Amino acid sequence: MTENRPAFRIRPAQTADLAAIRDIYNHYVRTSTVTFDEEETDLAAWEHKHELLRSTGLPFLVAEAEDGVVLGFAYAQHWRAKSAYRFSAENTIYLHPDAAGRGLGKALLEALLDASAEAGLRELIAVIEPSSAAASIGLHRRYGFVDAGRLTNVGVKFGRSLDVVFLQRSLPDPTDPQD
Repeated sequence: MTENRPAFRIRPAQTADLAAIRDIYNHYVRTSTVTFDEEETDLAAWEHKHELLRSTGLPFLVAEAEDGVVLGFAYAQHWRAKSAYRFSAENTIYLHPDAAGRGLGKALLEALLDASAEAGLRELIAVIEPSSAAASIGLHRRYGFVDAGRLTNVGVKFGRSLDVVFLQRSLPDPTDPQD
């Protein structure tokens, strides 16, 4: 009997992935309110983010198809720059627009939760624009994220006032045998 395997794998992002990551992200910049960026990002911005996450030991992952095509990405970046926030991070997940419905979001979130705990993070915070990302909110809730607040009318994109919701999840301490 053959095992039913997904047609992708999750692995750490590499420099060679950054152009594909940029293209995935810029699709959402142009077409949706899931990001509040209004200008497309360039490769240098992604190179900087990749190096920053690498230097701080935080996870930056990609979902890669069997043929090597990047189908999505996820990362955790420190919530705020002040040292007291060093164990808290905001998580981010984006999928190629043609890759939805294949379990990629679930796989990336699972891997990101594990990698974030291994990196020493204790809290993950999802910041989501609710009118365009109900699936993302549902995914986060299925993985134990709880409502942590809402800010109304804090963004404007495409001429619309936008809210954000905050969801939060505590992570287990990998060094604590009781977690």
